[in-house]
Amino acid sequence: MADLFEMIMIVLFGVSWPINCIKLWRSRTAKGASPIFYVLILAGYLFGIGSKFLKRHGGISTPAYVWFFYFFNLVMVAICLMIYFRNRKLDRLQTEQPA
Repeated sequence: MADLFEMIMIVLFGVSWPINCIKLWRSRTAKGASPIFYVLILAGYLFGIGSKFLKRHGGISTPAYVWFFYFFNLVMVAICLMIYFRNRKLDRLQTEQPA
């Protein structure tokens, strides 16, 4: 049952991160976004992947779809972080322009 719950969690996050990236891209502002939040989420996924590696070496196999979604989510959060820095640059350019 725990594996089912983990699967549901990771799939729902897998759906949510692209939506967040699209929202960030369209907003063209870094206001309301936190790079620390994204870095902490990235670290969480890295520790989750590390946990799967340790379980694998302990003889417990992880289904391929779980690996896919962990790495997919990791990539999506990294993209959100890059969009944050792009938006921060756009914010700076906006404040530098004379009115």
